[in-house]
Amino acid sequence: MSAIVPIIPIFLLHILMAMAASEPLQDTYLQCLSLYSEPSPPISEYTYFPNSPSYPPILESYIRNMRFNSLTTPKPAFIVAPAHVSHIQASIICCKSFGLEIRIRSGGHDYDGLSYVSQSPFIILDMFLLRSVVVNLEDETVWVDSGATIGELYYRIAEKSKIHGFPAGVCPTVGVGGHFSGGGYGNMMRRFGLSVDNILDAQIVDADGRVMDRETMGEDLFWAIRGGGGASFCVIVSWKVKLVPVPEVVTVFRVEKTLEQGATDIVHQWQYVADKIHNDLFIRVVLSPVKRKGQKTIRAKFNALFLGNAQQLLDIMNESFPELGLVGEQCIEMSWIDSVLFWYNYPVGTSTDILLERHPTQEKFLKRKSDYVQQPISKIGLEGIWKKMMELGKPALTFNPYGGKMSEITELETPFPHRAGNIYKIQYSVNWKEEGNDVANRYLDLIRKLYDFMTPYVSKSPRSSYLNYRDVDIGVNGAGNASYEEASIWGNKYFKRNFDRLVEIKTKVDDI
Repeated sequence: MSAIVPIIPIFLLHILMAMAASEPLQDTYLQCLSLYSEPSPPISEYTYFPNSPSYPPILESYIRNMRFNSLTTPKPAFIVAPAHVSHIQASIICCKSFGLEIRIRSGGHDYDGLSYVSQSPFIILDMFLLRSVVVNLEDETVWVDSGATIGELYYRIAEKSKIHGFPAGVCPTVGVGGHFSGGGYGNMMRRFGLSVDNILDAQIVDADGRVMDRETMGEDLFWAIRGGGGASFCVIVSWKVKLVPVPEVVTVFRVEKTLEQGATDIVHQWQYVADKIHNDLFIRVVLSPVKRKGQKTIRAKFNALFLGNAQQLLDIMNESFPELGLVGEQCIEMSWIDSVLFWYNYPVGTSTDILLERHPTQEKFLKRKSDYVQQPISKIGLEGIWKKMMELGKPALTFNPYGGKMSEITELETPFPHRAGNIYKIQYSVNWKEEGNDVANRYLDLIRKLYDFMTPYVSKSPRSSYLNYRDVDIGVNGAGNASYEEASIWGNKYFKRNFDRLVEIKTKVDDI
C-alpha cells in the first residue's frame, strides 16, 4: 500500500488561500497540489487547466454521451489525471480547502454525465492512468485499478487462464471504478452474482486524504462502496476481486423473432422461464421497433451465454424453453473470453486484443432509464407495449433475467437491493446522432413516454431503479447540501431499505 503523504501544517494552507487573492488561481491550486503530493512524479505534469492544449482532448476523451459535450456544458476548473495515490490525496485536500467539488471518472460511461459534469464549481479526477491489473492464480484473485476497463480486466485474466473469469458487464470499455461501485451486473450474474458479490478488498482515499484498505476503513464503509456509489464516500483506487471458474468451452446464441414469427408468445413464455432456468444460462431479450417489408413490427433478439457445451444447452432449452425453437446450428461453442467479444457484437474470430482498446468506435447522444418487473406481463399487456413502441418509433427495451444466485443473496448484503422477487430488469434506451437541444428534447420525450406507459407493469413503492443506469429524471439533489427528504426521493428508488444505512455511513465518513 502506498504511503500516506505527511500532513502539512494547516497554517501553510491558510497562507496559500490568502495568496489566492493576489495570485492567479491556477498558480495557487498548483502550489497546494504540489504541497500535498509526493515530489515524484510531480503532480503538475498531470494537472490540466483550461489554457492547456491538453485540456480539451483529455476532457473529451472519456465523454461517452455527446449530450454532455456542448459549449454550454459546465467545464471543470481543472483536471487531475493521477499517476500516484498521493495525487488523489492532494486533490481531495486542496479541493476541500478551495470549495471545489470532485467528480471521479473511470471510463466515462455515466449515462447522465454525473462523473464529469456538475452545476457547482468542480474538478475532474480522471483515473485513466491508474489501470494496473495484477492476476494471482495461486489464490485466484485480482487487484485491479479503478481506471482499468472491464475489457482490460477480462483480457488479463484470459491471458493467464482459460478456466477463470469474472462476473461483470458486457461493454468492454466501461471503467471498473464506476461499474463495481454501483453493483456491476453481467451475463454470469445468475451463476455468480454481481461484481460486488465477488469483491474481497479495496484501497481507497477517504475524505480526509487518508489511504485505507478494508481493515482500516471498517466494514461499514466497505459495505457502502460495494453498490452504494463509491464517489459518495471516497475515491476508490483499486479493488481486490475473486476469480470465478468458467469451463474451457461455453456456448452462445443469438436468435431473432418478429411479431409475425410469434415473438409475443415467446417473450411471454420467457418471463416464466428466464429467472428459473439453469443457473448457468443467461438469456437476454432486446426489443426494438423495426420495419419489415414496409410494415412496422417488433424484433425480439434473444442473446444467450451458457457455461457449458452446445448439447447440454440444447437439452436444457428443449426441456425448459422449447418455444424459442433453438436448433444446434444456432449454437456456437467458444472460449469464455471469445464470448465477451460475441456479446459486444464483434464478429466471431475477432482478436481479443480489441479488448485493450479503451474507446468505442463512435460516441453518440443517448438516454437510458431502468425498471424492475416482479410479475409477468400478460400477452395483452405485451401487445399494448408493442403498439406503444411502434407508435413512438425509437426507444428500445432490454430485458435482463434475474433469479439464480441473485435470489440467494439478501437485499441487505450489499447496498444493491434488487435481489429475490425480481424476474427481470428493464433497460430503456434511445440513441441519436443529430445535434441540438430541440432534437435532444424530442428523443428524451419519447423515452419518457415509454417509461410512463410502463408504470402498471413494473415495481411499486418504490418504483425501483438501478444505480449504474443513473437517471436524473427520478430525482436529483439541488445546489449545496441536500436534505434527507430531498435525497430520499431518488435514494429509495436506487437502494430501497439500504438508503438509511448509506446516509448514516456517509454522515460518519464525509459529513460536508
